[in-house]
Amino acid sequence: MNASSSFLCFPAQLADDRMPRVVIFGAGHGSTYPGQDSSGHTLAADAIRAASQADAALVEHWDFDLGGPLFNGEPECCVDVGNIQTTMHDNEGNRTRIEAKTREALALQAVPILLGGDCSVTFPFLSSFSDEGPVWVLQIDAHIDWRDEIHGEPYGYSSPMRRASEMPHVAGIVQVGLRSVGSARSADVDAARGYGSHFVTAREIHIEGAKAALQYIPEGARVVVTLDYDSLDPSIMSGVSARTPGGLTYIQVIDLIAGVGERARIAGFDLTELFPPADIDGMSAMTAARIVVNVIGSIVRQV
Repeated sequence: MNASSSFLCFPAQLADDRMPRVVIFGAGHGSTYPGQDSSGHTLAADAIRAASQADAALVEHWDFDLGGPLFNGEPECCVDVGNIQTTMHDNEGNRTRIEAKTREALALQAVPILLGGDCSVTFPFLSSFSDEGPVWVLQIDAHIDWRDEIHGEPYGYSSPMRRASEMPHVAGIVQVGLRSVGSARSADVDAARGYGSHFVTAREIHIEGAKAALQYIPEGARVVVTLDYDSLDPSIMSGVSARTPGGLTYIQVIDLIAGVGERARIAGFDLTELFPPADIDGMSAMTAARIVVNVIGSIVRQV
């Protein structure tokens, strides 16, 4: 990938063979349902990268979200290695490629950041941590994604948290931003609660703030965060395929991210479900890019 088109113009490799702390990569396709066209989501990673370009020259400027410059006075430590080649409906192949790329980042002792893609990319991303456990999962989403299967596909975008609950290296799950009517049926809610998942609704975050969710994350835990952009209110995140009123604000989302970095340790982060064809004036892509900046800043600042 050309550095001029990467996220914040990050290189694909650091100078002097230094090891990166953060490895960014994109994946357009995960496991698509039969007959469903997911091509709109393949535009997400590059839309986020394009939206970041305006701030590329400002990396050393003061960032009021982070309380200092992005890298907090330290050398640049992020690389963007581009997009994985994925193919719609090649579900098993896509999962294999996503898992392999994530494991490459983990082998460098870096924190992988995956720019999806619908949230079916979350399953292989989480699977990659099988040798890194135990990990907790913080899902920021409007939906619980606990369906067992749809049209015979158990790894689609409605199932990643159920699949996560079956992974031995996943120690617990916190699901935050829940609201309205989604894919969950009563049996799915019962299954999630039976597993021990902690539900935190959007209403609770609006009333109590990020602490309503962070209280369930054990101090010092390693946490994989999966952020579905439909967790945000559509007034600021219109570019999603499942707009739902009453969502989280930008500040609430970055408070959750910073809170994990302060209370525990961010081990991995995927960001999914940006749907550029539904974006309005590029606002969603710009907001998404700012969230990625906050993710990087929080990772840089964690001990």
